[in-house]
Amino acid sequence: MSVNRDVILLESTTAHRQRLRGAFLFGELDDRRTVSDNVKRLVGSVILAAVICVICIGVSFVGNLLAEQAAAKEAQLQEQQQQIEGQEP
Repeated sequence: MSVNRDVILLESTTAHRQRLRGAFLFGELDDRRTVSDNVKRLVGSVILAAVICVICIGVSFVGNLLAEQAAAKEAQLQEQQQQIEGQEP
């Protein structure tokens, strides 16, 4: 029986501390419940998804730009080699 009392006391103390911590961090209960936590999560998720999309687009753009530069450089080198080969008797 004493074990149950101790466990109940510990659980109630833990719950009380969590409530106090929540009140300290987020304000009074009326202030905390004006905006739903799910709405905040939704907005945060949408922002995170937008940032991830922008990063993917940026990486793709830079990769494509580097590939085009490499192809242009290779084409220029081939033209120079053909000109050199054409000039040799």
